Amino acid sequence: MTRPSVEAEPYPFGFDVATTALLLIDMQRDFVEPGGFGETLGNDVSMLRRVVPPLQEVLAAAREAGMLVIHTREGHLPDLSDCPPAKLNRGEPSLRIGDPGPGGRILVRGEYGHDIIDELRPTEGEPVIDKPGKGSFYATGLQDLLAEKGITSLVVTGVTTEVCVHTTVREANDRGYECLVLSDCVGSYSEEFQRAGLAMISAQGGIFGWVASAGQFLEALP
Repeated sequence: MTRPSVEAEPYPFGFDVATTALLLIDMQRDFVEPGGFGETLGNDVSMLRRVVPPLQEVLAAAREAGMLVIHTREGHLPDLSDCPPAKLNRGEPSLRIGDPGPGGRILVRGEYGHDIIDELRPTEGEPVIDKPGKGSFYATGLQDLLAEKGITSLVVTGVTTEVCVHTTVREANDRGYECLVLSDCVGSYSEEFQRAGLAMISAQGGIFGWVASAGQFLEALP
């Protein structure tokens, strides 16, 4: 049986639906809605909203095809014991992690702002990985979940391209997973970082993985 193949950079990405998972990274209110952590750092959160419509299409199609769908959320314990000082004290934001914001305490697990936006809300049975860091593998059960489900390839989406998406793809690459990043389903607060981040993934013959658009992936999905 011929495996589906996505027209991608640097060359076509072949995959098997049964061993591929769609990964949605940190599509949380604190990052993509006004008043959250992303905005406190001085960012224009509307830039991240661009990924929502194409990601909704990809999510619906992946569910229809029977792919494993995994969501991640970055955030910390209420006492912030898992938040390193270098992260907590970074820069001069208007609010810091743990401070009260419009959606509750900023980037704290269990708060309204920490949760995934309504447009991409997980359905019953879809795993949600809570992570304290930028990468989805560090201090989480993601590796065990992928091994249990027999997953060897990841279709990676979410925010932000140069931080949590890139860190996760690099972690996955080192663990032997083949990663396809959907260029219009990942977003950055910086157009420059978006371009550079995507270019670095597929550089040198695919040093970290492949890059394609949502449309190209949907065309290949059986």
